[in-house]
Amino acid sequence: MTKKELLFKKEALDYHNKGVPGKIEVIPTKETKTQKDLSLAYSPGVAYPCLEIKERIDDAYKYTAKGNLVAVISNGTAVLGLGNIGAAAGKPVMEGKGVLFKLFADIDVFDLEVNENDPDKFIDIVASLEPTFGGINLEDIKAPECFYIEKKLQERMNIPVMHDDQHGTAIISGAALLNALEIQNKKIEKVKFVINGAGAAAMACVNLYVLLGAKPSNFTIFDIDGLLSKNRTDIPENKKRFLVDNPNQTLATALKGADVFIGLSVGNVVEKDMVKSMASNPIVFALANPLPEISYEDAMSVRKDVIVATGRSDTPNQVNNVLGFPYIFRGALDIRASHIDEPMKLAAVRALAALAKLPVPENVTMVYNQATINFGRDYIIPKPMDPRLLSTVAPAVAKAGMESGVARIQIADFEKYKISLNNRLGLDNQLLRFLTNKAKLNPKRIVFSDADNPKVVKAAYSLLEENIAYPILLGNPLKINQIAEDMGLEIDDIPILDPRSHETDAKRVEYGDKLFEKRHRKGINKYESYKLMRDSNYFGAMMVENNEADAVLSGLSKNYIESIRPAIQILGTEKEVTKICGVYILLSKKGPLFLADTTMNFSPTAEELADIAILVAKEAKLFNITPVIAMLSFSNFGDSNNPEAKKMAKAVEIVKAKNPNLIIDGEVQAGVAFNNELMKENYPFSQLIDRNVNILIFPNLSAGNIAYNLLLELEKMESIGPVLLGLNKPAHILQLGSSIRSIINMATIAVVDAQIKNKNQPNNILFEKKKWWKSKNASK
Repeated sequence: MTKKELLFKKEALDYHNKGVPGKIEVIPTKETKTQKDLSLAYSPGVAYPCLEIKERIDDAYKYTAKGNLVAVISNGTAVLGLGNIGAAAGKPVMEGKGVLFKLFADIDVFDLEVNENDPDKFIDIVASLEPTFGGINLEDIKAPECFYIEKKLQERMNIPVMHDDQHGTAIISGAALLNALEIQNKKIEKVKFVINGAGAAAMACVNLYVLLGAKPSNFTIFDIDGLLSKNRTDIPENKKRFLVDNPNQTLATALKGADVFIGLSVGNVVEKDMVKSMASNPIVFALANPLPEISYEDAMSVRKDVIVATGRSDTPNQVNNVLGFPYIFRGALDIRASHIDEPMKLAAVRALAALAKLPVPENVTMVYNQATINFGRDYIIPKPMDPRLLSTVAPAVAKAGMESGVARIQIADFEKYKISLNNRLGLDNQLLRFLTNKAKLNPKRIVFSDADNPKVVKAAYSLLEENIAYPILLGNPLKINQIAEDMGLEIDDIPILDPRSHETDAKRVEYGDKLFEKRHRKGINKYESYKLMRDSNYFGAMMVENNEADAVLSGLSKNYIESIRPAIQILGTEKEVTKICGVYILLSKKGPLFLADTTMNFSPTAEELADIAILVAKEAKLFNITPVIAMLSFSNFGDSNNPEAKKMAKAVEIVKAKNPNLIIDGEVQAGVAFNNELMKENYPFSQLIDRNVNILIFPNLSAGNIAYNLLLELEKMESIGPVLLGLNKPAHILQLGSSIRSIINMATIAVVDAQIKNKNQPNNILFEKKKWWKSKNASK
């Protein structure tokens, strides 16, 4: 393994091992704190739901978690590209699948690794689990056993059973195929298909394409032993209708004049000349991962009329199973389907295909850093980060199941159902994924002023490796390089500048002159301005001011005031901003919470609180979040004449006068702001009713900072911040003792902040044009 691969291996092992081992846990959904709670949760109270279920078996959905519980089950015989590694070794993959179910569709999962390779015994084990689960997701079971196992379980069980390795790829590629055929002006019943690969996924694709209208006689299929032809005696029954007469065809000859190529095999088996030989307006789905049968770039280089899809996230038209399985099971569970039948799969195909034709909302285009995304050759399938997927695919699947007769309950109002789906997840919960993807599409130069620290060095390495940011490190090159060497990190591509060295003498003079020009009537003399440039906080802020970096991060080893002062003095504030403020973002189960002001203003006036609320709302919108603001106090809507309460109410009036469209109310107690029923009953006039509050504005710094730290410690939420708002250029302060993950999160915020504030600035100016940091090599 290369050094880079070894580092990634260690990172992956550490990720799975840190804290509680693994990636999932079970959390009670009911109160269990008192003796009374326990007597209801277990004996003697638990007997009553048991007896109800005994009388009416479907009451298991009413009194237990069955209705939202899926088993991800494998025997470990075909795990990813690792092959037959055994049930126990496949467990990390099954846990990961469970994470995706939860993240994308709020479905709970137990992963079950069954140490049984005999298909019939495996079937008996899985079938016996029906009382426990609402659905079964079969995973990583080798062919041909997977076909037999799925078929028999579907016959025996009265809950949805789906082998995602087969049907997930088929459904997603089917949607992409319908749209590609439409763009290429071809009819599915007339096109000639060449399929490379005849495993579980490939045959599921072929069978689904036939259901969509393709003719079996128009398929030419190759497996590991060659063409599926009539002279072969080793072909199983489920593939025989696709056998062809000509046994001498090769992949190259089969592709001549073909309309569609589907690859589910191995990388780099299709050459450019083969794509050239295809019919006009061809379609190439090279879905082997991580290396496709032919790369997107190679296929596009030989002809402009081709539509190409791969399984990779770094090219257009990614065929990714996460577009399907979470939403298919969501729809099936919500109608208590007895099976996932063909009409439900076809409904998912058509829902995905139709969604790709709709106007793409700004929150999706922002993630992919594109002004617009339009249906066409480079967009035939929805993006995995499109939040509309849940409320589009799940209802289509549910409706199809109701119409085909496999539903045991009916959804009366599909509009309400769609709203409930969005509320179930809280679409805002995708904040970190949204920010990371946006940052990766246009990385910016982030200067770290506390770089002689192992956490910063590791974070900088990760940021560059993951293409989130271009880090610049300030500090002693010898010390920083030694830290990197001790950690096994290669950081030769990361510039290191020492503000105290002779190599930066000229820059210190240049920067000192600029600082003196800015502050000579504000208490800084010329000698002091040069001296301050030996301080990495001042040097880093001046790099940003001088457009030699896009954002600065500091504060890891200094107190907050010392860290923030250079940014304020050098970068200044945005126009019309009277007060900068500090915001912490807490990633709660209900979505992100923005808390302000938590770092800057000790006792803001009503006018200042209004400005803070407007600043935070503006920031939330940039992160694809509709702001809902609660102005917090110890009182509710005028029930106290205390000045602290009255200033919060006055701030609401000021905000509404300045920005009538903002959703804001107060003064209000925190507990009331989050209790919708209490709000409806007592304050039916409030704008906060039936809305999820996501911005909390505190009356003073003490209240905000204390609340933040209490929530952070007691609820164990992940946090980002403090994020500084109101500065003219991006600068953010790390908390003392920040973890590597926190540093990466703050750097990601800084990149997105810089993207917004420097829209017209090209990428990577420093790395391409400013070569003065190269002197660092002489210091090694």
